[in-house]
Amino acid sequence: MIRRLLTTTLLSAFAVLMVAPVFWLFVTAIMGPDDRFALPPHWIPRSFDFSPFSKVSELIPLGQMAFNSVKITSLITIGATLTSVLAAYAFARLRFRGREALFLLFLTGLMIPPQITVIPVFLLMRELQLVDTHASVYLPGMVNALGIFLLRQYFLGIPKDLDEAARIDGAGHLTILRRVILPLGAPAISALAIYLFQMYWNDFFWPNVFLSSPEKLTLPLGLASLQGAQGEGQAAVVFAAITLVVAPLLLIFLVFQRALVDSIASTGLKD
Repeated sequence: MIRRLLTTTLLSAFAVLMVAPVFWLFVTAIMGPDDRFALPPHWIPRSFDFSPFSKVSELIPLGQMAFNSVKITSLITIGATLTSVLAAYAFARLRFRGREALFLLFLTGLMIPPQITVIPVFLLMRELQLVDTHASVYLPGMVNALGIFLLRQYFLGIPKDLDEAARIDGAGHLTILRRVILPLGAPAISALAIYLFQMYWNDFFWPNVFLSSPEKLTLPLGLASLQGAQGEGQAAVVFAAITLVVAPLLLIFLVFQRALVDSIASTGLKD
């Protein structure tokens, strides 16, 4: 009981430390001007001021930027998850010449910083006449080496006896993937989708490289414009904008947290 109490206390303390900055962000965005930057900080609002949220829409086209972010992030999440599932199944279940060498080649992609590949990717998009289009942002993200690696490792843990039983019933690879692998691999696939959505929702680098038209910008670029080049933007407005950007991610995590926890727990199981 003492060990369990100490473990619970320690984990609760770490949880408070992780949640505190997000809670302070939300509270600061809605509290009154006199309490917003008081020292010591006020964790409980004594007055409320929602005007910074309305100023966000006045300074930047928040709705259009949100639509652009949802469009790009959704396309990358769906595309990268689909390609990761297909490639992971091939590496985990199919036997072909050069399979291990090709998989190692994919792993080397994890060690290459994206900043190194930006010049060749930009030249390719320029040749395809896709610069300053959303396609130049979501097409490079359709293949994710980390996603392929994670799903491949997860699929290897699924017993191959299930595949053999399906083949006896006349199932092919696509049927096995749809009827056997996908249902059993749903926790890992859901966790990968959450990771991809979170990563590309907050992505600033690639949209900043390829997009220049104001009507095509995403939310991270809008936050940067609110802050200003020298950080001269209104802090309350910036906090309100960050709140609007972070809230969808928290909602998605709360909805799919069970799948994420199940994926992490299942990965540690041994046959």
